[in-house]
Parts: sequence; structure tokens; C-alpha cells
Amino acid sequence: MIGPSSDPAELIAHLETLRSEENAAGMARFGIVTDRALGISNPDIRAVARLAKRNHLRAMQLWRSDIREARLLALYTAEPKRLTPEEAKNWAHDFDSWEIVDSAADLFVEAGLDELIPEFAADEREFVRRAAFAMIAGAAVHRKGETDTPILSWLPLIEAHSGDPRNFVRKAVNWALRSVGKRNRACHGPALGLAKLLAESPNKTARWIGRDAARELSGEKLLARLQ
Repeated sequence: MIGPSSDPAELIAHLETLRSEENAAGMARFGIVTDRALGISNPDIRAVARLAKRNHLRAMQLWRSDIREARLLALYTAEPKRLTPEEAKNWAHDFDSWEIVDSAADLFVEAGLDELIPEFAADEREFVRRAAFAMIAGAAVHRKGETDTPILSWLPLIEAHSGDPRNFVRKAVNWALRSVGKRNRACHGPALGLAKLLAESPNKTARWIGRDAARELSGEKLLARLQ
């Protein structure tokens, strides 16, 4: 039986028993890298994480396995308060899938590693840059009780990279802009203003991001909620 005392090898052996080749094939259709995947669903990986509990050193070891499910388990069981910027950057070097990036972004936000956002955004690698905007989106949604100042300070970063046409970047930039705008009334106006500005851009990607975000941020249900 797996539990808090389980070592990386035991956890990976347990994951192997949950392998599903059929699920792995299905994941590939959603753009998930499956070269080193066992085909285990996220709810099932989270169930393993709940049994294993958090253990930072073990999470570092799980990550080095290069197995999709083990890396997700590492992200779910790492200790945010112990995660250092250097460790986060080392993990970012291995990013090769939007799914891993978005889960890592949640952890990085929980760990308070906001200083990595501009550094990741400046990185030319597609998945590292995506991490910056996934972090912005996550912070906008999850830090409800905190000041809006840092959230709004990332709008220029969103504007600066709104022309990146790569699929996993442009979708994350769009996601970040919409998340900022939906946060509350104070954030809505500046985000909608940027969306409308981008909607008129001569750049095709920026124009798509702006129009899509403006459409959602102008929706009646959202405006009613923000009143």
C-alpha cells in the first residue's frame, strides 16, 4: 500500500499498475506528449498524490524519472514553501507539454515565485514562455484576497507578447488577459481596455487575442457578476 513513506520507485511501480495504452492514445489527440506517458488520468494521479502526501525531496526525484505521470505526481506533492526559484527554473528546462506547464504554473504561483514571470516571458522557448502567462492566469484567479497591483502590473507583459503566434503561447496570453479581466471590477476595466486595443492591432495574433478576450469581458453575465 502506498503512503507518505513510499519512495519514488514504489510510487512509479504503483503508477505502472494503472497504465492504460488506450488512454495514452487519447491524450495524444489533445496535444499531450505521450512518448513517456502511462496513460493515467489526472484525477487518478491526484488520488495517488493524496495518499503519498507532500515530500519535497521525493518530488525532485520523481521529476527526474522523465515519466509524464511521475512528473505530475512530483508537481502535486512538492512543498510550495520549500520550492526555490532555481528548482523551478530547472524544471522549466524540461517543459515539453502544455499540461505539465499549467500544473507547474499552479505550483509556482502557490510558491510565490512571481519574479520568474518576466524571466519566463522573455524566454524564447514556447513552453517556458507559456509558463509565464499560465502563472499570471493562475495568480489572477487564486489570489482573491491579495492586492490587485501585481496583477495589473503584468498587463504590459501581456501586450508585449501578444504577437507571438505559437499556439501554446497565444492561447496562454489570451487566457491571462481574460483571467485578469474577470478577477474583479478594478481589474476589468484595464484588461478590457487592453483587449480592445489589441483587437485593432495590425498583428493577426494580437488581434485574435484582443477580439476573443474583449468578447468574453463584455459578456452580460460577467458584467452582472462584477457589479
